[in-house]
Amino acid sequence: MTGGLEAELRARYEVREERYAHGGWEASLILPSAADELIDEGEFAFDERLPYWAELWPSARGLTAHLLDGGRTYAGVRVLELGCGVALPSLALRHLGADVLATDWYDEALRFARANASRNGLAPLQTTLLDWRHPPEDEGYGLVVAADVLYEQRNASLLANLLPRVTAPGGTVLVADPGRVYAGEFLGMIQDRGWRAEQVDERVEPSAPNAHSRVRIYQLIPPAPPPA
Repeated sequence: MTGGLEAELRARYEVREERYAHGGWEASLILPSAADELIDEGEFAFDERLPYWAELWPSARGLTAHLLDGGRTYAGVRVLELGCGVALPSLALRHLGADVLATDWYDEALRFARANASRNGLAPLQTTLLDWRHPPEDEGYGLVVAADVLYEQRNASLLANLLPRVTAPGGTVLVADPGRVYAGEFLGMIQDRGWRAEQVDERVEPSAPNAHSRVRIYQLIPPAPPPA
């Protein structure tokens, strides 16, 4: 028997289920069966919006494995996920005790994210729409995570501008990337702002039948605030 939100999504969309298991934790996710069928030509013409959220990407799997293998509980840590899609990393962080806010550019992504938290027996997942061009005011998070968000050139500068606005002093950012061409541009931008950036992990995740993606996990540390 499915919950109210999941039942509503199943009535509106043809859905499929994907399972994820790593480090003793398992999750079952629902997501749209065919992301291509969700393309809205009007939205694309207006702002080049595409439903990337409707896939479970290798970078989300790799970032989740990294979080689960880290040996931390994250109890009480305020976490922000950017471009969450169906929110696998957020679900793992809820499992590890974090206070998570999952964000995306699409409201439907957030509905699937909340349904996935519920169907896996997790505490309710907080979600909100977030346009990176309009960052929230006075919101600092101890951990910010993002998986495969550098697929367009504009995302590199938007992310570099956003992170100082949403990362708390002494906080950490983890970005998982499968080798997008704009990842290097982003890393250069954030380092020019005084951040320290280093690759801390690499995961090989399935990306298609008989194909794999090499996912690199980057840890970004903001500069220390000036002395009072």
